[in-house]
Amino acid sequence: MPLVDFDAGRAYSDEQFTANGVFESDRTKVIRGYFEPGQFIPVHAPSSDLVVSIRSGTGAVREGETDHRVGPGDVVVVPADTARGIRADEDSRLETLMVTAPPPTDAEHGPVRRGLRRGEFDPE
Repeated sequence: MPLVDFDAGRAYSDEQFTANGVFESDRTKVIRGYFEPGQFIPVHAPSSDLVVSIRSGTGAVREGETDHRVGPGDVVVVPADTARGIRADEDSRLETLMVTAPPPTDAEHGPVRRGLRRGEFDPE
């Protein structure tokens, strides 16, 4: 697995969160996530386990019906088929390392695309 360099991969966008892939196989996907204040990954429930490690900033990680307040050093694990989403606080950039196993399918990311188009964290 390659060394994960957050400084070299750092990329923010005014439009939406940025997901920079680090590694992907049939079994696992590793992504660096960069969020401007208030940006989010909309709630969705793919058939994959998720580990979110917070590198810097503050925000919330949705796990089912619970919003976990997170900051640097926190790790949230969300089981497969459980609703999840990530949102940066309104006054903080957020950097995460996300690991999914297995990688979600394109169809499972439909709610993400829908939520981003509509500007809705919880599109359902």
